[in-house]
Amino acid sequence: METNKLSPGKFATNYGLVLGVILIIISAILYFTGMQLKGVQWPMYIYYILFPLIVIYAISQFKKNNGNLLSLSEAIKVGLMTAIISALIFAVYNIIFNYFIDPEFIDKMMDVSREKLLENPNMTEEMVDKSLEIGKKFANPILGSTIWIALSAIFGLIYSLIGGLVMKKEA
Repeated sequence: METNKLSPGKFATNYGLVLGVILIIISAILYFTGMQLKGVQWPMYIYYILFPLIVIYAISQFKKNNGNLLSLSEAIKVGLMTAIISALIFAVYNIIFNYFIDPEFIDKMMDVSREKLLENPNMTEEMVDKSLEIGKKFANPILGSTIWIALSAIFGLIYSLIGGLVMKKEA
């Protein structure tokens, strides 16, 4: 009897899509409620908790659907692909948002940052301008998306390595 070998990449796609959509929903909530401009971060903590849970859950489901067998390399492939797919989905959303939905959003964020920096009596106008100049470079949607993808890949690798070591069961 021949068994069909599951593809880690195809399997991870669904979980990556779910994780990416969750992040887009959280970002949209932050935007529409104005929390993003106020610097409210707690909704992102939900994502930071869900990220490892979904990556590890994807690995466990891959194992379950693969005859309860899992190699470390398969776990890393599933976890890493889940993380990267979710990051790519969010990157596309981020670029669309910043270039088409609200092209002035980065400038609004910079204005809010300027006000917060000026509240610090130790910061001179020159220091604030220099800080904002550096911040503006990192606020570029393309660079920000690239960094997001890289960080997701790094954390996806870490969590899938942990999950793979714990759940590994080879024939």
